[in-house]
Amino acid sequence: MSLETSKIFTIKDTIEYQDNSVVSIEIIKKDTGTVTLFAFDEDEGLSEHSAPFDAMVQVLDGTLELRIDKKEYILNEGDMIVMPANIPHALHAKTKFKMMLTMIKS
Repeated sequence: MSLETSKIFTIKDTIEYQDNSVVSIEIIKKDTGTVTLFAFDEDEGLSEHSAPFDAMVQVLDGTLELRIDKKEYILNEGDMIVMPANIPHALHAKTKFKMMLTMIKS
């Protein structure tokens, strides 16, 4: 999905929850980076992995448990954190939550 340019969107309403699922929409994809929206149903998550670039997580709704290099962080609506490149991280939905992930590749 690509969002129409020069149009105002309410970011939380741009992606919807689905039962027992993780939903994602890549809204910007460039050689230099991506911006992706995610909606996690409660108790869903992403297993431990790493990425070759720093990535910024902005929580749009709900509560997220994030583990970076085995340290746990609890993030709520309005919170943000930068996950460093090449460091293992994992996500778990404490409640339904939505986030925007911004990855810059340079």
